[in-house]
Order: sequence, then C-alpha cells, then structure tokens
Amino acid sequence: MTQEFENKTVFITGAAKGQGRGVALAFAKEGANIIAFDLGEKIEYPAYNRSSNDDLEKLKEDVQAVGGKIEIFAGDVRKATDVQYAVEKGIEAFGTIDVLFSNAGICAYGLSYELTEEEWDSMIDINLKGGWLVSKYVIPHMIKQQSGVILYNSSVAGLRGMNRISHYAASKHGLVGLTKSQAIELAPHGIRVISIHPTGVNTPMNDGLAEMEGATPIEIAERSAGNLLPVPWVEVEDVANSILFLASDKARYVTGSQYVLDAGLLTQ
Repeated sequence: MTQEFENKTVFITGAAKGQGRGVALAFAKEGANIIAFDLGEKIEYPAYNRSSNDDLEKLKEDVQAVGGKIEIFAGDVRKATDVQYAVEKGIEAFGTIDVLFSNAGICAYGLSYELTEEEWDSMIDINLKGGWLVSKYVIPHMIKQQSGVILYNSSVAGLRGMNRISHYAASKHGLVGLTKSQAIELAPHGIRVISIHPTGVNTPMNDGLAEMEGATPIEIAERSAGNLLPVPWVEVEDVANSILFLASDKARYVTGSQYVLDAGLLTQ
C-alpha cells in the first residue's frame, strides 16, 4: 500500500517532545523524511523547560524504528544561524522541504501587568518570531518548488482572551495574522498556509504548568480548558491526525484559515 507522504520531507520545530514528536512519528509512518529541530538544552524561562539532546536522539531512534529517515538538529528558533543551518543541511539530505510544522513554543502564567520584560520577550520571540524566522528560510525553497504547506501550531488562545497568559495569547494571535498574510503572499506559488488551534493537549507542557502551580496536570487541564465535550484535553494523536489531513491533497484548497481542534471550547 502506498504511503501518503512517501518521498516528501517535513521540517518540524519543537520536534523532540509532545505534539512535535507525535507529528514526526505520524509522518514517518506515512513514508515522509523528517527534519527535526529542537532546542536540546534547558532555558531559563519557563523554568520547567528541561529540553535535552537525549530527546532528539530518542526521536531519531523511534523514527528509524518505523522505517523512517530523519536528520536531527539542536538549535534555537530565535537564532537565524541555527535555523538557516538546519534548513540548508536538511535540503542537502533530502532535496526538498514539502511541509513545515512550526510547533516550537512555550507557555507560562503571569498577569499582564506583572510580567517582566524578559518574560514577555521570551514568549513572543519563541512562539511568534520563531515561527516567522523558520518560515523565512523555508519559504524560498518552497517557492522554487512551487509547492508546499506551512502549518503554524497556534492554540484556542489564538482566537480568544485567556486569563494569566496574556503574553501567550498575544503570541498565538500573532500567528493568525502571519498565517493569513503569508497565505496571500504565497498562493501564487502553490503554497498553502494554515494555523491550527487545539484546546489543551496531553503533553509534557501540562506537567510543567502543573509544576508551576503546585497542582496536578489534570487539575490544570480542567481549570483552563472548559471543553464542551467531557474531556480534559485532546491527545497528541488527535493533533497529528489533523496535521496529516491538512498537509495532504485531501485539503488541497485549504489555505489562510484556522483549523479548530477544541473539543467545543470556543462554542461556549
């Protein structure tokens, strides 16, 4: 049976854990080559982020175990040199980048008027600037190919206000504006651009937010979600299935839009 993304290449940021890892494995199972980009080291904010190169190496092992090909790169989405190097080396390895899943992101609590300037800048730079910077270096290759799909991992917080995470919501709203604008710019080149908006997802980020609050992950999910369907969160595989659909020819006319995976949250 033909695999959906055989001989296609997918560039994923924040690939080592959570949604990025799940999407990488899902694409690998469908025959895609993976370019996995992740920080690979701890950062000061948020304090719960304990990224490690071991996570990237484990992803490589798991992708290869399902028969996939993968190149891994440790780097910071805020640094042009890191991003440009990974894009160029990925192209050398696989020839094309057909799909970009811009997923790297952080979340942390804080009232808008109590945030430090450093906390605000870190959130915007990783979540929003990072998405733009990766696309900046991927897009020229997609234009040369006259094809491609760019998917930004936003959030329900990109479509509504959120208490105590204003900097997170602002960054995720920014991805909507970037999505719509790039969709206009890139349509003449056959490139589609979409933002996705999950409710809470069952990932290590929930564990980190719970650690900050002295609560359990399920308490954090239930407190912040307000889902219409009786679930505290959606699973990584739900996000992966959505990404596979949106990147496929089945969604060939979907661009510039916001794909909501919210268990009904925004209906209320």
